[in-house]
Amino acid sequence: MTSTDARPAFLADTATGLPIPADRQFATVTEHRRHVKQRLAAALRLFGRDGFGEGISGHISVRDPKYPDRFWVNPFGVSFNRVQVKDLICVDTSGTVVAGTGTVNPSAFVIHSAIHTQHPHIHAAAHAHTTHSRALGALGRLLEPIDQESAAFYGRQSLYQDYEGPSVTVEQGNAIAAALGDDRAILLRHHGLITVGGSLEEAVHWFFTYDSCAKVQLLAQAAGQPQTFTPEQAESAAAGFGDAQLARFSFELLWDEITHDQPDFLNENLGKTS
Repeated sequence: MTSTDARPAFLADTATGLPIPADRQFATVTEHRRHVKQRLAAALRLFGRDGFGEGISGHISVRDPKYPDRFWVNPFGVSFNRVQVKDLICVDTSGTVVAGTGTVNPSAFVIHSAIHTQHPHIHAAAHAHTTHSRALGALGRLLEPIDQESAAFYGRQSLYQDYEGPSVTVEQGNAIAAALGDDRAILLRHHGLITVGGSLEEAVHWFFTYDSCAKVQLLAQAAGQPQTFTPEQAESAAAGFGDAQLARFSFELLWDEITHDQPDFLNENLGKTS
């Protein structure tokens, strides 16, 4: 089975000046939805490949292209390393699974539903309990601008400290979404990391970048006192490495890798959404 994806021909207008292709356009909702589901399944496999799985925990969501009040997400109890397009489920604002046969993780519903409801500009959100984000959160520290990649989150990250147990209540989801504000990442103390974006590709790129930056910061601080950028340097680096189009296109490299190494994730379900 092959993907419907193809490289777009036109260049996007970006702050980086790099030859980044514009985002793909779709002739039909069905074609667009298939693309979204394939990208979501790919992202979940990439999380599995990088060891972001932690039992039943962790989820990535993306808005449905026809019904923006619904989102596609991985089902409860399916490993990142095994998920396929056919496994994905679509959930509405009441938590009802309107497409797919799996069940929704209560934490996935309360967190992602609140984020998508409170922030209409956010099209995707990624969450997992990674080693480095948990370690940084336990210290109550956010990323410091110590390199170009971390500068992508300069002034664009939040720390959520109000831990009240597993996030399974609507109130907790709403509180996390409110604390996120206009940021692209929120570190949940004693919990994990959430990143968001105007596309699934962007949100997932920010997640990988944030987690790797957390690792670098923890290593650097363990060895000594890392030197941070000046505000002017941080803003200059953020203009490039924090560019949303660069983040979106960076996912294309990961897409190429995972479709080559694990093409079975493209296995689709016969079920359809009108």
